[in-house]
Amino acid sequence: MDESIRDSIAAASEYLSAHPDEARYTDSVARAVADGLRTTVTGAAGETLVTDMPRSVGGGDAAPSPGWMLRAAISSCVATLIAMRAAVKEIDLSTLEVTVDSESDDRGILGLEDAVPAGPLSVRVHVRISSVGTSPEELDGIVKWAFLHCPVSDAVQRAVPMTLEIGLD
Repeated sequence: MDESIRDSIAAASEYLSAHPDEARYTDSVARAVADGLRTTVTGAAGETLVTDMPRSVGGGDAAPSPGWMLRAAISSCVATLIAMRAAVKEIDLSTLEVTVDSESDDRGILGLEDAVPAGPLSVRVHVRISSVGTSPEELDGIVKWAFLHCPVSDAVQRAVPMTLEIGLD
């Protein structure tokens, strides 16, 4: 168990409880620039990731697709929240693995049938977790708490208002 994680979460929780007006903020921007179907995404602090589409739709298949990045975001976020919650509960995890897959129908992304969604039809999150001396019920509770508090899985499950702004050059 990493005490620095537990201590940081305790400090952040105490501060935000005392200053709730500072808990809400605008998240940092992700800016994508496309070169064909290869896209480079950069963040305000210099973060970078690259996506590409499969050859079957004209991409170079040289980087993960945006859909895979979504599954990666869910898996890493859920794993992070499990680790955070375990630290708060002072539990040492021996195993933590989160696998995310989804079912999709490519007719949606290609616009072949309006009734078929462009995004995943379903998403499955599978967690493998173990800890010596911790009951299965407590581990189950940690996983469920983490899943409910993960901002990425929450955003995928909940209808989040989204606006589209178009700037024409």
